[in-house]
Amino acid sequence: MQFMSSWATDDRRTLLHFSDSSMETFCQHIQIRDVDCEAGGLLLGSVHGTHMLIEQATVPTAWDKRFRYLFERMPFGHEAIAQSRWTTSQGTVRYLGEWHTHPEDHPHPSGLDRTEWKRLSTKRRDKRPTLAVIVGRKSLYVELVPNSGHGLVLTPVE
Repeated sequence: MQFMSSWATDDRRTLLHFSDSSMETFCQHIQIRDVDCEAGGLLLGSVHGTHMLIEQATVPTAWDKRFRYLFERMPFGHEAIAQSRWTTSQGTVRYLGEWHTHPEDHPHPSGLDRTEWKRLSTKRRDKRPTLAVIVGRKSLYVELVPNSGHGLVLTPVE
């Protein structure tokens, strides 16, 4: 499976690029078989004005709750990685958002996803929108979610 690694808002004011390692993480967790559980993690990277470089997608930990149609990220593990990356990068690599999978070809956010994304955006100290990514079997869903709950959906860039 080959997803596009560069994304943009319709007005091209916000560009976003996923590193190869982030894309590999997404591809390794696609729910191909009927028994595959949802997976997810954090999106860590750097901000360049309105643009973002996603350098790492954390992988599910042993503490996360994984089911066919539900992924619940537990703080253990993910937050330690985020804190470590923040410290070693002297504050340039930071938490940008979250990703998880859906067992559908072209994923769309559920009501639960929207509620969670709004909660995460409201909690952010830097007041930036939360980057929300859903990994489907054939495509990604990418949205920048402000604390109002509905944000800008990004589309792939050739």
